[in-house]
Amino acid sequence: MKPIYYIVESIDGDYATLRNKETNETIVMAMSLLCEGISIHSELKYEMFEFKLIRR
Repeated sequence: MKPIYYIVESIDGDYATLRNKETNETIVMAMSLLCEGISIHSELKYEMFEFKLIRR
């Protein structure tokens, strides 16, 4: 399974909207499933069922 890269588009309470950098599709994800310290425009890598912060 290859990694998927996302950019945080918006944060609304307990949820964040993420945009896939490759396909431009968006998903809504619970903040509790994401890594701490993210903000709008943060870049995340999803691999092995885990999100990792790449750039704030």
